[in-house]
Amino acid sequence: MSQITGSSPLSATDLDEPVRLGSAQGGWFRRSGWRHLVALVAVFFAVFPILFMVSAALNPLGTLAASTLIPTGASFNNFNRLFNETDYWRWLLNSLIIGVSSTVASIFVSTCAAFAFSRFRFKGRRAGLLAVLMIQMFPVFLALVSLYLIFATITDLYPVIGFNTPWSLIILGLGGALGGTTWLIKGFLDTVPKDLDESATVDGATHVQIFFGIIFPLITPIIAITGLLAFIGSISEFLIASIFLTEPTQKTVAVGLYGMVANERNANFGMFAAGAIITAIPIVLLFQYLQKYIVGGLTAGAVKG
Repeated sequence: MSQITGSSPLSATDLDEPVRLGSAQGGWFRRSGWRHLVALVAVFFAVFPILFMVSAALNPLGTLAASTLIPTGASFNNFNRLFNETDYWRWLLNSLIIGVSSTVASIFVSTCAAFAFSRFRFKGRRAGLLAVLMIQMFPVFLALVSLYLIFATITDLYPVIGFNTPWSLIILGLGGALGGTTWLIKGFLDTVPKDLDESATVDGATHVQIFFGIIFPLITPIIAITGLLAFIGSISEFLIASIFLTEPTQKTVAVGLYGMVANERNANFGMFAAGAIITAIPIVLLFQYLQKYIVGGLTAGAVKG
């Protein structure tokens, strides 16, 4: 082969040497170390409150002033006092009943409404969607007086679903079902091809069969994430529960724990921390069970609105 004019011949060493497309400039911290630092700071801010609550729950003194990150003479005295001196287990049972019931009912109502808004075209559809969205702009406490007056009348006529009953909070949870949850589920439903509905309709399936047999299994991720958020919001609800539930045996965990530190905040803080840790266990277990659906449900539901 003839040598090209002006070029030098390649040696075997040059052929064996790897081609470098460019070297990373800067040290390890500049390239990737700062990411580790940001991650450590984020973990610290997330873990520190949990460690402080665990330390306060194990602190035998049970006071806020004596609580430190590392407790001295750790014991389960606060847990024993919580179980023996309060109706904590009854409060937790009430919270779980209200949380599970209101979550299941509200998710069912929201899913049915989202299915109608996503799949059907009817008069007032756009106005209904805008109304559902605008209602969420107003906080709940604006309607607190109206809700109290309504349930005062309900208590006189139907005491079973009035004040100091879990049904009152479950019914209120249903009232707030048509809101952001409906929009989130509708956005996910819009990503499901409508060809599935049409094929099932040709085969003679009804709307109920299409919804429960075809659509519902496909939207499991968004059902999981909205159900988790609804359960957390229901079990931690305090404002309405503190007004509607006044009897000691009918209180929820949020109301009961607040009552322990409302007047003697420093004296019962250890019991409060112990109750808060136990209350968080069902939420953490549910989160761990549903975590595989969380990312997919949030991202897919935000694609269309």
